[in-house]
Amino acid sequence: MTQAVLDAVRDLLPALRERADETERLRQVPDASVKDLEQAGFFRMLQPKRFDGLESDPIDFYTAVSLIASGCGSTGWISSVLGVHPWQIALFHDDAQQAVWGSDTSTRVSSSYAPTGKAVVTDGGYKLAGRWSFSSGSAHATWVLLGGLVTNAEGQIVDFKTFLVPRDKYEIIDVWNVVGLAGTGSNDIVVAETFVPEEFTLSMGDTGRCFGPGQEQNPSDLYKLPFHSLFTTTITAPIVGMARGAYTEHVEMQQARVRAAYAGEKASSDPFAAVRIARASSSIDGAWALCMSNIREEQALVAKGERIPISLRLKVRRDQVLGTQRAIDAIDELFEASGGRALANGTYLQRAWRDAHAGRVHAANDPERALQMFGMAEFGHKVDPGMY
Repeated sequence: MTQAVLDAVRDLLPALRERADETERLRQVPDASVKDLEQAGFFRMLQPKRFDGLESDPIDFYTAVSLIASGCGSTGWISSVLGVHPWQIALFHDDAQQAVWGSDTSTRVSSSYAPTGKAVVTDGGYKLAGRWSFSSGSAHATWVLLGGLVTNAEGQIVDFKTFLVPRDKYEIIDVWNVVGLAGTGSNDIVVAETFVPEEFTLSMGDTGRCFGPGQEQNPSDLYKLPFHSLFTTTITAPIVGMARGAYTEHVEMQQARVRAAYAGEKASSDPFAAVRIARASSSIDGAWALCMSNIREEQALVAKGERIPISLRLKVRRDQVLGTQRAIDAIDELFEASGGRALANGTYLQRAWRDAHAGRVHAANDPERALQMFGMAEFGHKVDPGMY
């Protein structure tokens, strides 16, 4: 089944690329693209089998994301974000899983994890309120995952949780007017005070130790991987896909390009152009290979029933943030070498350049923090596993 999804995604690429201009104009991915991806089975890849999901290998999921992004960066971004959420929903209490998928297994969920909201402990759950930014693809979702700091009656912070909230309990505020990833519809979420049952929450402390109550119903090794490994790679995968799309268009453009400033020299005969292509392709391949091999290493430990050491989880983050940087470096090199025609509206290359740099500012791509934690751990300093 997973191979069928990958094949279907490949078949969709011409349509996704054709809709890229429309995606930017709408400032969100067209309904037709989301419907196509749904029919392809993409959004079910990380969903539990008991809710008509595929429980696919994460590498296959990332491969599909990369493919989608090679056709349209914004579509790849929201596909990755919306597509990974079923993995986390599978960790929630069964009551929450049933609420999301019990009557409709095609339900989609968006998110905003920064703990900008506030939750207060009350009988049976929490009172949640606040405003959250950057909920990509929220227009295509009917639930949202929101981060919030939990305080007790005395105002003391006692936990950091993810809250699962249905569409009738929040408002989407249209604020997304940006230069890159313009079609992701990453708008704000506002929740006036509402009650969230305990069963509809998940402690980041629990996810930090690779635990969730939903593992009782969903025992697959898939749901035993570290949250931060899976989710941060979800942010890098579309950027690598953008680099692949940029690479393909650059090579095609250079094969046809005649450089007027160099007396009609064919760009395809320029040895310096060939060197740039070689460097860019190595950067893209290296970014992907390291990210995927680290996930494979974690999977191997889970399969043997062994604990994933913090050193490996930090390595995942190290290579994930550097993978993003390598992909963007490749796009920069290709863009700079493409000539004036690459600037034209409608070209994939200029859009990939904007989209990738926009994706670079996501919190998951903060290189200094991730690299500093890796280095400090190498020096013997203790690192909180809940953050990695």
